Amino acid sequence: MMRIKTVNFIIAAFFIVFLVLPLCSMLHRITAEGFLSLVKMPQFKSAVKNTIVTSLTATAISVIIAFLAAWCLERTSIKFKSVFAMMFVLPMLIPSISHAFGLVSLFGANGFLTNIFKLKRSIYGFVGILAGSVMYSFPVAFLMFDGVLKYEDCTAYKAAEVLGIDAFHRFSAITVPYLKKTLISVFFAVFTMIVTDYGVPLMVGGKTVTLSVLMFNRAVSMIDYDSGSVIGAILLIPAVVAFLVDFFNKDNGQSSFITESAQLRGGPCLLPAYCYCILLCLCVLAPVVSFCFMFLETKYPVNREFTVSHVIRTINRGAGTYLLNSLIYAVLSAISGTVFAFCCSYLTARVKNTYSKILHLISITSMAIPGIVLGLSYVIFFHNTPVYSTAIIVVLANMIHFFSSPYLMMYNTLGKVNMNLESVGMILGVGRLRIVFDVIVPKVRCTLFEMFGYFFVNSMMTISAVAFLAPPSPKPVALMINQFEAQRLMESAAFVSLLILAVNLFMKGVIILLEKRDVLKAS
Repeated sequence: MMRIKTVNFIIAAFFIVFLVLPLCSMLHRITAEGFLSLVKMPQFKSAVKNTIVTSLTATAISVIIAFLAAWCLERTSIKFKSVFAMMFVLPMLIPSISHAFGLVSLFGANGFLTNIFKLKRSIYGFVGILAGSVMYSFPVAFLMFDGVLKYEDCTAYKAAEVLGIDAFHRFSAITVPYLKKTLISVFFAVFTMIVTDYGVPLMVGGKTVTLSVLMFNRAVSMIDYDSGSVIGAILLIPAVVAFLVDFFNKDNGQSSFITESAQLRGGPCLLPAYCYCILLCLCVLAPVVSFCFMFLETKYPVNREFTVSHVIRTINRGAGTYLLNSLIYAVLSAISGTVFAFCCSYLTARVKNTYSKILHLISITSMAIPGIVLGLSYVIFFHNTPVYSTAIIVVLANMIHFFSSPYLMMYNTLGKVNMNLESVGMILGVGRLRIVFDVIVPKVRCTLFEMFGYFFVNSMMTISAVAFLAPPSPKPVALMINQFEAQRLMESAAFVSLLILAVNLFMKGVIILLEKRDVLKAS
């Protein structure tokens, strides 16, 4: 028991040093004068308005698109579901700014579709931010809806159908209450993602400035940490509200086991479902395919002759070295993050005491911290320390930034493993560590693979936090996108985006193969 308390203390101290204190140091820089001077800026008022309008609109569209996509996969008998599911989450494998590149190549002044359809309206501004934000965020909403619909007990639907209740009332009386907590969680998760993202509005926002772009310009370009801290505190508000609503909203509709699986609809539902899924896949693929062609053009959009000079130039400017740096960052973040998240989830899910409840609360708190805010807080807190401008601080930031989702994956999985294993082991004289390594770890191996993949993929493509923290060398490859975009070298930026996508697709494939191999061994 003393060993468990020691581990609890070490983990709690880690969170205090690398999460709580950096945030406090950022908030401590906020002064009344600094706040008032920022609020009086005309650009600030327009940024607040633009942020609210674009985020609410994009969130509503993302939630609707994602729900329909999940419903098509889980409630109809269409084929190729695994292919559609993979396509729907493809946007999660590249930085948000890469989606903006795709939109520019399609709908820019000389974009492919602009020229074909003779479009006159520019993609820059509200429309561009809206389109890019929806592409960037809807995969997260899709995964959340898909996971809930997949495990819904449909006994109530059977009974309602027998009683002659029509489809609309079945949906309003059964589905909506069941999805209440999920809808709230999805809405706030997507809204928070869009509010705090600066990749899309930075690239296609034009004169429509959002709070995240204003913070990036102030804190990174102008090194004005005081103004950046004020905006960072404002960006924390929706994230904290989302966390509190999700935490206090008790879920009463998803507590039962599945006794009746969903009846998959066929017939008239198949054609609309196929059309919707194919159309959504085309919308996802179009920007990716477009910037595949972009990096092979001589000079976008002036000269579109085929060339590989941009590939050579990007490699000569260190893309290979930068990619190796990112792989090292991603592997270190994935290994350390997975081990740390497993230890935390084991202590909170399997060791029930006061410490575990506090630790659980701290563990899910990082979900409410935007990457751009975390990056700035790290710059302020760790400045002039030995870890500042080193690879260590980037790995630590990735661990904290992406911690909550893998933690919750393992927390939920460990809750389903027989809770009496440790007690039986104690009676038989088998230590807790032996039980963990010999019994529990083999049972949760698939979840460990998923956790590793989550840390790896996100560490490869993140820009928000590492834009503040990356040392002069070694820099991650994702930051080359910002560098090339600033120099208007769109072709090179597109090539870097494809490098990240290729690595992440390879990792996802490896994770899937490992999971299938583990399932086959278990059977």
